[in-house]
Amino acid sequence: MKKLPDTEYEVMKAVWDNTPPVTTTMIMEQIGNEHGWPVPALITMLTRLNEKGFLYSEKKGKMRYYYPLIKKQDYIEFATRDFMQKYHNDSFTSFYSTYYDVRMISDEALDKFVAWVKNRRGEFRRYHSDNQ
Repeated sequence: MKKLPDTEYEVMKAVWDNTPPVTTTMIMEQIGNEHGWPVPALITMLTRLNEKGFLYSEKKGKMRYYYPLIKKQDYIEFATRDFMQKYHNDSFTSFYSTYYDVRMISDEALDKFVAWVKNRRGEFRRYHSDNQ
């Protein structure tokens, strides 16, 4: 899997947010018009996503229908792993430190994160003690 350019990711989000099949018209109504994309530009993006293996398309009559081949969660996990490796050397401490240092996070959000970590640690310990 490869990281998508922002415009293609926007198209995929629109596909994921709808029940398949999705049409060009649906995507134009949801995001194409607000971005000012001409229909041929959207068709080009959909064709590229098809070629990259993100979408399957079929033509029925005059309409072309698109189906996602990659799940949204799978792509988000891939993109997150890529980001963490590229910019933080797989260090969650580096990521969170950067995020906190530029004041992108409040103390309240930090408290929620600490609670989440403690909860996950407890789940991890319970799981491993049950399976030994």
